[in-house]
Amino acid sequence: MDRLSYGDGMADAVRVMLEQGKKKRVVACAFDWPGWDRSARIGADVLAVLGAYRSRYATVAELAGCGAEFGSTGEFEVVERLDGIGMTDYYGLSGRAAAPENDPMTEAECERKIALLRACWSTFDDVAARVSPELQKGPRGGGRDRDQIIRHVNGAEIIEFAPKVGVKVPLETRDDAEALSAYRDAFVDEIRVHHGRGESARSWALQFLIRRCAWHMLDHAWEMEDKDLSIGT
Repeated sequence: MDRLSYGDGMADAVRVMLEQGKKKRVVACAFDWPGWDRSARIGADVLAVLGAYRSRYATVAELAGCGAEFGSTGEFEVVERLDGIGMTDYYGLSGRAAAPENDPMTEAECERKIALLRACWSTFDDVAARVSPELQKGPRGGGRDRDQIIRHVNGAEIIEFAPKVGVKVPLETRDDAEALSAYRDAFVDEIRVHHGRGESARSWALQFLIRRCAWHMLDHAWEMEDKDLSIGT
């Protein structure tokens, strides 16, 4: 195991899995903190990139009621290295569960991760409500503006992720705030049901499903923040 200091060495280490694509990118996944995954070019210091987002993730942890726990975290400890999938190189995303994510969760651990997922949803919604409709153009997101990102992120979760625990709603749910809220409640209810039965999310570990959903929300929330044209106006 590699232990690298990007925090307070006296605090609790943050377990990290590194997932490396074949040609381009490597992803650092702080898998105990769903959504805190960042990528970099192979050869770059991906742990430094992950560390640069610590303060931004701290607001998510605080929103989930985990602020004190997150505040006690310190250096990164690389506990696993995995080969990535095609999308690791193309999108800079994690496509595989870390080994500990395959372990059973206690009820408290499940509720903690659900709280963090809900905090990621809230963060995404809050950012979407305050950034400019038109966003700065650049390589991330293919030049999409705010409303296109909102529809993409909520739509991908509805179509690709939620069905893994049996939640199926019309794609149009993403366009109705009340329906979207009800869908999210149903999603976390089914996560609890699957956890209680000891079931996976089809081919995915339940913890990986939560992490993937959380990452997608935060990745695009932070993208919108970084491209917000209303800052300074």
